[in-house]
Amino acid sequence: MRKLLYLILFISFASFGQDYFESGLEKAENGDTYGAIADYTKAIEINPNYTSAYYNRGFAKGKLKDYNGAIADYTKAIEINPNNTSAYYNRGVAKGKLKDYNGAIADYDYYGAIADYTKAIEINPNYTSAYYNRGFAKGKLKDYNGAIADYTKAIEINPNNTSAYYNRGVAKYVWGDKNGACQDARKAQDLGYDASELIRDVCN
Repeated sequence: MRKLLYLILFISFASFGQDYFESGLEKAENGDTYGAIADYTKAIEINPNYTSAYYNRGFAKGKLKDYNGAIADYTKAIEINPNNTSAYYNRGVAKGKLKDYNGAIADYDYYGAIADYTKAIEINPNYTSAYYNRGFAKGKLKDYNGAIADYTKAIEINPNNTSAYYNRGVAKYVWGDKNGACQDARKAQDLGYDASELIRDVCN
């Protein structure tokens, strides 16, 4: 009887946590980000291993530009589920965003972002956005060759990735490949990206 009571209580608490989580999803969808965070937090209080609640709370914190809070939640989600590619990817995004608020640790954040994008790619080798963002981070660290390689991979996966063509063109230009930069700028322009300024600089 006592075991049955414990089981009933466990199921009740677990479903109660699910109710808060679903309420958080609904609030997030309706633009109530603070309310969503509060509900995700309640779900986590009931179930401290609720990986989806940590992930979604991290995403909500990111929307509010609380990037340190987002990183902490994504990290917890990764601890619970080390194969959560979205958590690695979004933690990388949050680490990259920190450059806007603390220039003194910009390099650290970009290196941290690269590590997370790399982990996401290890789990999902076709994660085009992870290649693109890792390329962007490498470019910020002046690793233009590495950036070009990542943009190229993003383009292989998605040949219509206009931003990857454009940014690869910029990296090639800085790297000294003016002809390659021109080709990428024109390709981006053909696909609908406004690359007119880059074309003017490199295609003459």
